[in-house]
Amino acid sequence: MDTALLSDTFVDLADTMVAEFDVIDFLHMLTDRSVRLLAASAAGVVLADPRGELRVAAASSEEVGLLELFQLQNDQGPCLECFRTGLPVTAGDLTGPLQRWPRFAEAAARSGFRAVEALPMRLRGQVIGALNLFGAEPGQFDPADLRVGQALADVATIGLLHERNVRRREAVAEQLQAALNSRVVIEQAKGKLAERLGIDMDRAFNMLRDYARSSNQRLTDVARAFVEGASAEFPPPTRHQPPR
Repeated sequence: MDTALLSDTFVDLADTMVAEFDVIDFLHMLTDRSVRLLAASAAGVVLADPRGELRVAAASSEEVGLLELFQLQNDQGPCLECFRTGLPVTAGDLTGPLQRWPRFAEAAARSGFRAVEALPMRLRGQVIGALNLFGAEPGQFDPADLRVGQALADVATIGLLHERNVRRREAVAEQLQAALNSRVVIEQAKGKLAERLGIDMDRAFNMLRDYARSSNQRLTDVARAFVEGASAEFPPPTRHQPPR
């Protein structure tokens, strides 16, 4: 095994904190390095979407990508079993009798693959997908290679979950900031309306809210239109209701 390449691969898989992080490029690197390091003929990655349904995320070749898709469409194959159990799944001879996944085994043989090892992409109890190694000849992968392959899958999983958490935090922060910005606009509209009509702030807020509901608009949009002086009258006109 190329120890320099192995070291570089672990560094690359762990480096998901850069601003330009590209998930697709990251996963294609994982499949490419898996082939180069683990004596595999090809490799593919399937990941679960937010609904828990598996999707083909990357493949080292077009043939493997189609074979992975075949597994998912037919709900049969080692990667599905690996994902569902969270355990490695080995198929050392896909041309032998009594196959667990006959349709998959036949499709794999047509594509030139005789063996497969599916490694779970997991962190503790959370399984997000599988890294699948394909061999052109019957026989099991070397145990030492599989330990390295599982380590690659584990590090990649940590990187992907970290990226998801960062994006989730960013989305939450953006939503919070938008809510705070909206609150400022609404407070400005309340004050302007209360002063204009000589009413208290609670009454002004209720008038803004009632108008937003009756006109099927967002309260923030109504408040902003009023603050920006789209009209001197109230209810304030918006893009959906031109000034009278």
